[in-house]
Amino acid sequence: MKINTENEIDLRDLSVAELVVRAQADDREAFGELFARYRPAIVAGAMSRVRNADEADELAQDVFIQAMQKIRQLRVPEAFGGWLRQIVHRMAINRVTRNRWAVSCDPETLEANCVTADAPDDVVQSREQAAAVRDSIDRLGALDQETLTAFYLNGRTLIEMSDEFQAPIGTIKRRLHVARKRLAKEMDSLQAAV
Repeated sequence: MKINTENEIDLRDLSVAELVVRAQADDREAFGELFARYRPAIVAGAMSRVRNADEADELAQDVFIQAMQKIRQLRVPEAFGGWLRQIVHRMAINRVTRNRWAVSCDPETLEANCVTADAPDDVVQSREQAAAVRDSIDRLGALDQETLTAFYLNGRTLIEMSDEFQAPIGTIKRRLHVARKRLAKEMDSLQAAV
């Protein structure tokens, strides 16, 4: 054991057990030396479990924080390395289980998956158009309203409408064609009024 000129012990010369005893007595420099000695092995162990370099580095940091908080619980200072590996193992399982459904967040993935919100003026315009269509439908006759509502708003097929209205499919097609023309005329007259 070397002593420097200021009568301090060089922590690099201490055994792991001696460093653990000092760390258990709240010697942060001793724990720092343990961190420096074990960090490469802990990062490698974390990498073998989480398979992502950034995650492994973050996991290693979390492991050392956990170890620093619980170091007083270690009864056999010589077993520090094995104890640390157990912490890595448990925390890696927790991390992998917790992040099982994590998705990549690189810019290309975000751009491909982001839903862009419409500009407020586009939203207002769409609402105004929808209100104009509803108003125009309300001005049509009952048969035209029923026909357009069944097909466009309720999503009925021509066959379903044929059964519902008790009319042949050709008649339903004609009713839709006529109702659309009347709706267009109503919308044009509404536009002209504005």
